[in-house]
Amino acid sequence: MEIKITAENYSEVKTSSKVVLVDFWATWCGPCRALAPTVEAIAAEYEGKVTVGKCDVDECEDIAASEGIRSIPTLIYFKDGAEVTRTMGAVPASDIREKLNALLQA
Repeated sequence: MEIKITAENYSEVKTSSKVVLVDFWATWCGPCRALAPTVEAIAAEYEGKVTVGKCDVDECEDIAASEGIRSIPTLIYFKDGAEVTRTMGAVPASDIREKLNALLQA
């Protein structure tokens, strides 16, 4: 299950002891819409192991600015509240799984 990231709950990303994946996207972004089903499937596949959130950059401009989002879609991977890595563009599910599995094993 994906959670909607808002200004009210974004602090949970930064304080979580779990692995967190945040998808920065926008409704008007074609590549974002193309990536959405992949992120949704990853959220279901890793439920209970990884928190997956979606952050609409138009609704949460402050968060997008604070994370230095310059291009969407951008996926940021956090562990213990700190950014570990990020990818930009519509990446395949295999790339997302590879990064998540590495973080879960670390």
